Amino acid sequence: MAEEKVVFQRPGALTDAVTNYCPGCGHGIVQRLVAEVIDELGVEGTSVGVAPVGCAVMAYDFFSCDMIEAAHGRAPAVATAVKRVHPENLVFSYQGDGDLASIGMAETVHAATRGEKITVIFINNAIYGMTGGQMAPTSLPNQITQTSPYGRDVHAAGFPIRVSEMLRELDGVAYIERVTVDKPANVRKAKKAIRKAFEYQLEGVGYTFVEVVSTCPTNWGMSPQKSFEWMRENMLPYYPLGVYKDVKAEGFADVYEAAAARAAECPIANKE
Repeated sequence: MAEEKVVFQRPGALTDAVTNYCPGCGHGIVQRLVAEVIDELGVEGTSVGVAPVGCAVMAYDFFSCDMIEAAHGRAPAVATAVKRVHPENLVFSYQGDGDLASIGMAETVHAATRGEKITVIFINNAIYGMTGGQMAPTSLPNQITQTSPYGRDVHAAGFPIRVSEMLRELDGVAYIERVTVDKPANVRKAKKAIRKAFEYQLEGVGYTFVEVVSTCPTNWGMSPQKSFEWMRENMLPYYPLGVYKDVKAEGFADVYEAAAARAAECPIANKE
């Protein structure tokens, strides 16, 4: 009998808990990718994840590394504390768009501009998921939600926040990439982005951020297949995929070198 070869199995950093995510939701895929990267880097024993409020709150059921539950929107602040106390650890937050871009926007921006050496995994499905489908900061113009039944009116509610584009302007940010997980090729790209974000963190390069454009079939009122089609047709044109910042690719060792170069003409910024 030929020797059996394992070609696919549950990552060690992922528990065997039964998923409670809706069919077609991207959370399960992304969490598996995070676990695979933790396994490959061999850092499960020194990894700490922070789960906030929203659908992402269930993350502590699925990761076998240490997990901390944070108040709504405060995951970057909690992650900052953990990383400063344990700088050798891999520390990441796992957040949805309502949590990160609404009540947690201050923590998001200030952790990024301080260059905190943490990684943020940001799931953008353009809606509040767990709380019933309300309009989120990332909901698209004219998108129908529970609180915008006639579509998001930008004259009344303002425009969606493109978080990756906003954060890339901050000097403390080392790496930002926007990905999606709608098909195998994009799942592989998403995993590479998560791995690079984790590696940059462990190298001390600076704050890293991976945005995953995802779906919410339940609150969008669509089948899983239709939700992926809607995402491709509507979300990806508004939230284009790609690398938005990579200081190492620009030739810098870390965010401090990159920031000094951008402020080269400012005498006080370059004072020894």
